[in-house]
Amino acid sequence: MPKKELAAKTPLNPLLNPSVKLIIPMSAGGERLDVALQQMFPAHSRSRLQTWIKAGFVTLNQVSASPKTKVWGGEQVDIKPQANPQEQAFLPENIPLNIVYEDDTILVVNKPAGLVVHPAAGNWSGTLLNALLHHVPQLSDIPRAGIVHRLDKDTSGLLVVAKTLEAQTSLVRQLQARTVKREYRAIVWGQLWRNGTINQPIGRHSHARTKMAISRTGKPAITHYEVLERFSVHTYLRCQLETGRTHQIRVHMQFLKAPMLGDPVYGIGNIIPHKHMTQTLRDAVSDFNRQALHAVKLGLIHPKTDEFMEWQIELAEDMKLLLEAMRYEDTPTDDDGEGFNFVYQDGDYYEGEADDEDFDDYDDEELDGD
Repeated sequence: MPKKELAAKTPLNPLLNPSVKLIIPMSAGGERLDVALQQMFPAHSRSRLQTWIKAGFVTLNQVSASPKTKVWGGEQVDIKPQANPQEQAFLPENIPLNIVYEDDTILVVNKPAGLVVHPAAGNWSGTLLNALLHHVPQLSDIPRAGIVHRLDKDTSGLLVVAKTLEAQTSLVRQLQARTVKREYRAIVWGQLWRNGTINQPIGRHSHARTKMAISRTGKPAITHYEVLERFSVHTYLRCQLETGRTHQIRVHMQFLKAPMLGDPVYGIGNIIPHKHMTQTLRDAVSDFNRQALHAVKLGLIHPKTDEFMEWQIELAEDMKLLLEAMRYEDTPTDDDGEGFNFVYQDGDYYEGEADDEDFDDYDDEELDGD
């Protein structure tokens, strides 16, 4: 039988066919098990079939096998098809939402750290989008369920969602015009002694596609920062965005050589200055398992009323506790000179190409930035 005729007549539909039994054709003799199955079920990728085999959802003559197992024809194969995780990506899920404001046009939520905003590889369910579809079912008719900008998984704070197409268009235009006001609180390593603005373009990392970096060919990115408190080895900042690039604040802080505390991607690696910290602060820093970044304020023109509206929330509880631990440390004074500062050397910091991300021009490629 020609390979193109190997395709099984019974489709692997996990809803209609909880279990599938078949016989390997003689014409597939000498092939690997995963290759033979992919020829028989071309609608399913080889990598997906390999995953089923490795997880034990495929047996050969009632015995577990590996994707590399050779078949010779005549063997019995039992398959328990598994749903494609991507098929669950746009299904409603009953996930609690901390709603700060809602009307018939927009929805403002306080996103907790740990919640992914939009489904993507590795996070096809359990996202803010799934929660929104449960809370507002009609969002299924709006692109991206009304999401127009996004916070990283481990960044907490305010995020606005459009409930109508007209509102989504308005919010996107406001983001593009840089009229949406976004303010953050951040805790960084090192001591910053003056306020400033970082105007450095951000683009994809030349080698690590999931990271960003300062790049001459990147998109314009502007972050304003203000020192709120200085501690022995940290600084507490107010950050305001003019633009919304992937990982913008995190990369811009790294550019200042004041990387975000708790940042696993653009952080300080293994050069934590333990000798400059009390045991209390060491414990607090060790227990803090995300980047110390919180979207505290959001302001915009209401898409329906044309009135300016603004929302502000309290600092996230885990960041409050972290600041309390820092306040027990010796506070530097101007007489101390520059105080503690990191000595920047190659290899000390994770490389990055430069947190709030807008869906620029509705470019689907931006969806993989979280």
